[in-house]
Amino acid sequence: MAAKAYALLGPTASGKSRLALDLAARHAVEIVSMDSGQVYRGMDVGTAKPSREERARVRHHLVDLIDPTERYSAGRFRADCVGAIMEILERGKIPLIVGGTMLYYRALAQGIDVLPEADLGLRASIDARAARHGWPALHAELARVDPATAARLSPNDAQRIQRALEVWELSGKPISELQKSAGPALPFELKAYALMPADRAELHRRIAERFERMLADGLVDELRGLKRRYALHAALPSMRCVGYRQAWAFLEGEYGEAELRERGIAATRQLAKRQLTWLRSLPEIEPATSLALE
Repeated sequence: MAAKAYALLGPTASGKSRLALDLAARHAVEIVSMDSGQVYRGMDVGTAKPSREERARVRHHLVDLIDPTERYSAGRFRADCVGAIMEILERGKIPLIVGGTMLYYRALAQGIDVLPEADLGLRASIDARAARHGWPALHAELARVDPATAARLSPNDAQRIQRALEVWELSGKPISELQKSAGPALPFELKAYALMPADRAELHRRIAERFERMLADGLVDELRGLKRRYALHAALPSMRCVGYRQAWAFLEGEYGEAELRERGIAATRQLAKRQLTWLRSLPEIEPATSLALE
């Protein structure tokens, strides 16, 4: 029988972590985080990182890997994730991948795209254009050369718009075309399931409640401490994470507490919408209600 790993996907605030811990209470499970924010040390509150008690009860992998000044790629995630899963399988445990970073899931399931390396000079040029005209204008520019990618990105998704334009300018090909390249086969069978909330209003309520809890738990103070400890700037991938981006602007005096709350909730809703769009495009995903660990 082929070795199996399971993935539990879903939008933010859908209850993935709670379900994963419930499953771990009944099965010999180790959890592999698939969260692009939880890889950063010190970014605990705003990424809803599992608590010390939860990590003591159930072993978690791919959490607290790098400092927030560093960068982490989908390619590195795939290598780290496959390595963690093989170790879990060797211990006779069940690997359960849990998270909502859909780019990481695609890298794991489909392999790594053959894309040009980052060009810092070109990125600076794109950032300068965005500073003059705004990211929605660059999103419109992307829509002309790569409509498929533009259709799945928010007009303010600076990081992904920048990368898509960079790839276009370096290769002359849309990133959506390059991403169709097949990847190497996984050394295990991957079964993927998703929590897909049917009640959008209920998901929005949970998103608001979650962000308010993060503020109450000290998200802004956490960011203050990180800024004292590390040489951070707003363009770092870590500081573009939802919640931290809004808290950064608040600390820079761009708006007050009420707007911080409103912007944080709105950004989290947009993130959930993008995650749901990704999930609906993946035909292999089964509903979490049919998840049965073997």
